[in-house]
Amino acid sequence: MADAEARKVCGVPERVQLHVAMLALQFGYAGFHVVSRLALNMGISKLVFPVYRNIIALILLVPFAYFLEKKDRPQLTLNFVVQFFLLALCGITANQGFYLLGLDNTSPTFASAIQNSVPAITFAMAAALRIEKVRLDRRDGVAKVVGTLACVAGASVITLYKGPTIFGPGSDKLQAAAEVPWRAAMAGEGKNWTLGCVYLIGHCLSWSGWLVLQAPVLKKYPARLSVTSYTCFFGVIQFIIIAAFMERDADAWAFHSGSELFTILYAGFIASGVAFAVQIWCIDRGGPVFVAVYQPVQTLVVAIMASLTLGEKFYLGGVIGAVLIIAGLYFVLWGKNQERARLAKEAAAPAMAVDRDTSSSAGRIGGKHASSAVTQPLLLPTSSDHVV
Repeated sequence: MADAEARKVCGVPERVQLHVAMLALQFGYAGFHVVSRLALNMGISKLVFPVYRNIIALILLVPFAYFLEKKDRPQLTLNFVVQFFLLALCGITANQGFYLLGLDNTSPTFASAIQNSVPAITFAMAAALRIEKVRLDRRDGVAKVVGTLACVAGASVITLYKGPTIFGPGSDKLQAAAEVPWRAAMAGEGKNWTLGCVYLIGHCLSWSGWLVLQAPVLKKYPARLSVTSYTCFFGVIQFIIIAAFMERDADAWAFHSGSELFTILYAGFIASGVAFAVQIWCIDRGGPVFVAVYQPVQTLVVAIMASLTLGEKFYLGGVIGAVLIIAGLYFVLWGKNQERARLAKEAAAPAMAVDRDTSSSAGRIGGKHASSAVTQPLLLPTSSDHVV
């Protein structure tokens, strides 16, 4: 009880703090989808944008990583350098590159909707690499497989079937969009929709691969902020090298308006630096399942923001795909939750058996005094328990 009281901020319990933090995080990420689309349509280079974004994130992360993880950070070796470089190639360069290419050809709403498939894709990759165990003779195993298939089906529907418009701006706005070409471009029109969705699937695969590859690295190098900082550093180097060959226009590196500067600062400061810190805290206090459950909220917020600011339309294929992906996400999360509960129960069973044997032996010796010990709880909550 005392520990729970200590976690209160201005009288607000930690449980409430977690929910408020996750809602704020989803709004921050939702804004990033819209801001990134605005940046692309203002003419910011798809190579320059991630360079500046990761430089800002790196500046924010390095001081915290250096001072907070002095004792946890192992010595840097060539083997670790190679692993950080590969993590950056997968989690920064390919991940952000595919995202911007996909967003440029689709819309913020569908980019956010497809991202809901990341937990299921991560599970499928982990299962293929034998990191995650799947048992089809149990409900949790079946739920994870069904959820993964539902996410794949949803992403396929979004990619292959656009369908009719089921909601869009009013007729006056549509007429204005026809008269003003850039507004139509901001709404995702005149682009290769299928190719954009393929890019976004590549983005999700890269993101999932990054999450899976981090697991063995963090076992040998247990300093999360330092790993992320090294990954950002190599990501910046990789994007600079690519931009040196692909972006020949020197003017692309200059800021031409306050709006361009705002989009880059938002991407680096809010979507990378602050969002990462908040997410790490929420995972630590609430657990990964708690964090993942809030992901679909982002899609709803993006849809509302994009409709209000970009005049974005909603298509039937996108809605069907989003529903399948969100349903698949919850199947996977439910299966993981059930599996975690089953493993905890199995791990506690031997301890309970020993406790019963000890109690029965003590009961034969101590009579009534020993019998009361059996009614005491086996495990007491600790300060590290997740608040969900």
